[in-house]
Amino acid sequence: MKDTFLDQFVIAGGGIVYYVLIPMSVIAIYRIIELCCLIRRKRLVPPGIGNDIVSHGRKFAPARLISRLAKGNDLVSRALYRALSQPSRDNADKRHIEHIAVEGLHDSAMRLFRRAELCNIIGNVAPMVGLFGTVYGMIQAFSLLGISGGQPRPDELAARISVALVTTFWGLLIAIPSLTFHGIFRTRIETLVSEAALEIETVLYQLKLLDRGAWTFGTAVLPTTAQTTKYPDHRNARSAASQNEPLGEPTATLATGGKGRDPGHRRIIN
Repeated sequence: MKDTFLDQFVIAGGGIVYYVLIPMSVIAIYRIIELCCLIRRKRLVPPGIGNDIVSHGRKFAPARLISRLAKGNDLVSRALYRALSQPSRDNADKRHIEHIAVEGLHDSAMRLFRRAELCNIIGNVAPMVGLFGTVYGMIQAFSLLGISGGQPRPDELAARISVALVTTFWGLLIAIPSLTFHGIFRTRIETLVSEAALEIETVLYQLKLLDRGAWTFGTAVLPTTAQTTKYPDHRNARSAASQNEPLGEPTATLATGGKGRDPGHRRIIN
């Protein structure tokens, strides 16, 4: 009677194959399919994501932009959300924001690398398990030779040798695709993270250009009448508003030209 594939490559390998190696292969296949669906350009770095974020920032208030970033699952949105949702700082600069965004991008990349690392672990452990089965099968074969005085039955000797060869077969069958996909995934992640870093740098530069006193990173702060009620004097209110203007922007300085002069004679110096 001719042996089937199941008899030759599964049952002949014994418990090491169908209790250890086959479950490892199922886990490896599941993780490879999961990463193939996860590590995609459309998902992690969608085309035009930077322009979309900048356009959203032009049209809506900062709070709306932060809410939009919170809903994104791509690398750029996650990193920018982490940077822009930090508590507001009066002297927050672009370098500080970029540092937080880089940390967020690094954390997202590490999570992807840890997911891909399972393929690397399985790819390295599976050949060792196969080698263990090989040693176990050869020990049984030589023990049979010793017990039978060098004249074992061919079917019994073949069964022991089958364990050695089948376990090695399964170990290599699992390791080769696992290590191959692990290398592909790592390269893919590094490429997408580099592209996301460029998008983040461009977005932060564009958002900095949009800063006209209406942006305070981390919290959307717009000058309102409520902020000026703290200053009953009109002069103090104007000077406080001028202090809130960002560095590098032209500011208006009120000069009376001397004490006691009529307010109508004030000059605006740019």
